[in-house]
Amino acid sequence: MNIAGKEMRARAGTMVRAVACLVLFGVAGCEDAVGIYPEKAGKNEPPVFRAPGEEVKRESIFGGEGLVFGGASKKDAEGGAGIGVNSLLWRAALDTIAFMPLASGDPFGGVIITDWYSPPESPGERFKVNIYILSRALRADGLRVSAFRQVRGGSGDWMDAPIDIAGELEDAILTRARQLRMTQTEK
Repeated sequence: MNIAGKEMRARAGTMVRAVACLVLFGVAGCEDAVGIYPEKAGKNEPPVFRAPGEEVKRESIFGGEGLVFGGASKKDAEGGAGIGVNSLLWRAALDTIAFMPLASGDPFGGVIITDWYSPPESPGERFKVNIYILSRALRADGLRVSAFRQVRGGSGDWMDAPIDIAGELEDAILTRARQLRMTQTEK
């Protein structure tokens, strides 16, 4: 490309920027003409533009009452405004499986996944648990547990084995959540 072509591109880029600035300032200057006025904002809040007489409902990404994604009252969240699920179920689940190594935990999605755990008394088997907290309310149907068991085969490989303790784990988590709720209400 020759020098004249480069100069033309540079001038075209400058003209595009100038037109964009003119359009931006032109639109900003028209606010009064269309009747949109900035409402007084609180400290650290952006101004909210509204037409005269129009009510503006302010919401945040955390929902109308400060709860993550809205949809439930603070009473339903049981004091868990910082997380997206019932805080008592969350804490009870972590307390119940505290002896197992934690692979991941998502308090906003309500998912707890443990890593494989081998009890010291039986090193030939290992367990893994996935816990799903499905509700903000402290209810039995707001919790689902999946448990997995593997045993070491003759060749040293891990093989899946049946296990049926998911219901017992759910009961233990719900019992612990109720205990936490009782201690919370006593304070």
